[in-house]
Amino acid sequence: MVRRTKEEALATRHSILDAAELLFEKRGVSRTSLQDIAEAAGVTRGAIYWHFQGKEDLFTAMMERATMPMEAVYRPYDEAADGDPLAFMERQVMSVLKVAASNRQMRRALDIATHKVEYVDELLAVRDRRVECRSECLAEGERVLKVAIRHGLIEARTPTRALAIGLHALVDGLIQNWMLRPTAFDLVKVGRQAVKRYVDGMRVKTSPLRRRQAAPKRRHEAAVHA
Repeated sequence: MVRRTKEEALATRHSILDAAELLFEKRGVSRTSLQDIAEAAGVTRGAIYWHFQGKEDLFTAMMERATMPMEAVYRPYDEAADGDPLAFMERQVMSVLKVAASNRQMRRALDIATHKVEYVDELLAVRDRRVECRSECLAEGERVLKVAIRHGLIEARTPTRALAIGLHALVDGLIQNWMLRPTAFDLVKVGRQAVKRYVDGMRVKTSPLRRRQAAPKRRHEAAVHA
């Protein structure tokens, strides 16, 4: 009985989130009331307040649910396991673009967060969380770039903060432009080309790590031709 009650509560919560997501996409966040969401979900306003503290909390929960697939492919760089930090960074970005291109619910949530919300009044806290998330992303990118400097993959005096901001802006801009008209270009294909160019532009022409990686291949080729 308790299990059934929990399942019913979870189903109601998802119904509320589904209704909010569709209404936010159609009308925008500021023009959608909790009463609108309650009516679309077939519940009372009291049911919404039982699950969420208000519109800000509901909006945050909707975003967290929708972006779970993106979070699933994201992980911090592990120097021992991941090798070339720039190649790892490129792979991570491409994983995010592939999820964005294939997951309809996440695209809808990103579209709402980007084009259909005003960060005022009760949603100011949502903006603050987005800024915090961006700061964490930039900090991780800068950390990976500093590892690349240590390996001699990029110049020692490279402004890592600026490069991290540039890569973030490139990826964010690709997704935002693509969402305006998904048929305009292939997000994954164009993204791969643009990101590869950006990352390759950071690299020095030769580096200790690249020389170490290339050495076994050269030895193998020499043995084959001996």
